[in-house]
Amino acid sequence: MTEKFKRVFGEGKPVIAMVHLGALPGAPLHDHEKGIEGLVEGAAKDLAALQRAGVDAVMFGNENDRPYEFAVDAASTATMAYVIGRLRSEITVPFGVNVLWDPMSSMALAAATGAAFVREIFTGTYASDMGPWTPDAGKAVRYRDRLGRQDLALLYNVSAEFAYSLDRRSLADRARSTVFSSIPDAILVSGAITGEAAEMSDLLAVKNVLPNTPVLANTGVKHETVGEVLRVADGCIVGSSLKVDGNTWNSVDPDRAAEFMRIARAARGG
Repeated sequence: MTEKFKRVFGEGKPVIAMVHLGALPGAPLHDHEKGIEGLVEGAAKDLAALQRAGVDAVMFGNENDRPYEFAVDAASTATMAYVIGRLRSEITVPFGVNVLWDPMSSMALAAATGAAFVREIFTGTYASDMGPWTPDAGKAVRYRDRLGRQDLALLYNVSAEFAYSLDRRSLADRARSTVFSSIPDAILVSGAITGEAAEMSDLLAVKNVLPNTPVLANTGVKHETVGEVLRVADGCIVGSSLKVDGNTWNSVDPDRAAEFMRIARAARGG
């Protein structure tokens, strides 16, 4: 286990829960009537429900800023920083950020808000819904260091959603190569799109070649699968399963979140 991962999440297998912000100003789905105060109110409600449920960490993301971009508008990052700043005094667990799909903006947001970790696509070459996708880990990690955040833990998603890898090596080989070449603090394995599960065979294959690196399930973990997932993975990121009716775009359901954590704790033996 990497030192940064251990410092942020401890020795256990963390459940990292998503605080999905509503569509931000400038995004086509932004609710102009509710405005920024509506974004703050929605995030505050979800944050409170997740923390009461006992999640180990939270991550703020802009999943509803569809269509997604590789270089987000400055207003998106600024608004996310404002919302997180408004909630900062209420956050009682480690928190991370993810500005889809922009590693540089994610680093800037983390630096501005004091986040403990960042999730992004940092490596690989993909054909995607957004067009050709060629992230630059070297540029992003050097930017992190220029911002004075060498302590920031980096969670690398190596199976990009909404995309097809043009690198025909196996997922396990790509993950192993990423650990050698690009110094992640954890590797994330995803399904095809938000809310869809990663294949257990993929999780097993990646964990088998990376016994000393945290490997987390990044999407689609459900109440009925979290026990099996945590027997293989070193933690999970969960969003849709904790929402009303299991719908990504709904608010967090306090009862679903509490039940998920009850099952996760049992699976972890605590």
